[in-house]
Amino acid sequence: MPNVAVLTNDLQYEFTYKITRSSLELEQKLLKFNLFLEGIRQRQQAVIHLQLINDPNDPAVQRRYKNREAGIPAIAGRAENQIIQSIYQPSDLIVVKGRDSGFFNNNLDEILQELGVKTVIVTGLQTHVCVQTTAADAFFRGYNVWVPDDCVFAPSSDDTARALEWLASYCATVAPSSEILSLLTKYDDLPERNERKKS
Repeated sequence: MPNVAVLTNDLQYEFTYKITRSSLELEQKLLKFNLFLEGIRQRQQAVIHLQLINDPNDPAVQRRYKNREAGIPAIAGRAENQIIQSIYQPSDLIVVKGRDSGFFNNNLDEILQELGVKTVIVTGLQTHVCVQTTAADAFFRGYNVWVPDDCVFAPSSDDTARALEWLASYCATVAPSSEILSLLTKYDDLPERNERKKS
């Protein structure tokens, strides 16, 4: 049973422009991200992709996208709403969410408990929105929270820097993905925030 689960946020074709608008840069970033995910899988830990599905009949969704020319994104059934194929493996799980936090109105918490997960590694889009809210909600539920600073994305590097600073000061251990994989190799788990020692 895994001790740790990586939670990816919104890594769907529809949102790749929030990572970069350059197809070459996107390929490079996803390749690096995949190396981290593969390292997690090799260490027998869990990978869970959080897929945003907006309900067009939800008044909160209607308000949020009221003035958006392209309409409401992430509608169920659209091909562009699927998890990016290159990061998905059959052993991974997909959990649908309807808000920024991966824990909103779904069974993510129950799945993590059934797996025996005590530590979550929060990744994906956007650092200052879904990553931040998912990490905070995980912390509120008693999980040990880590965020790899090289596996989170946002259009603005300033937004990412501010979010990582807030996360580190409040609810998460922020570290490079290489350090996370190294610790998992040694201990099969990750230390609590106050117990981390710089390697």
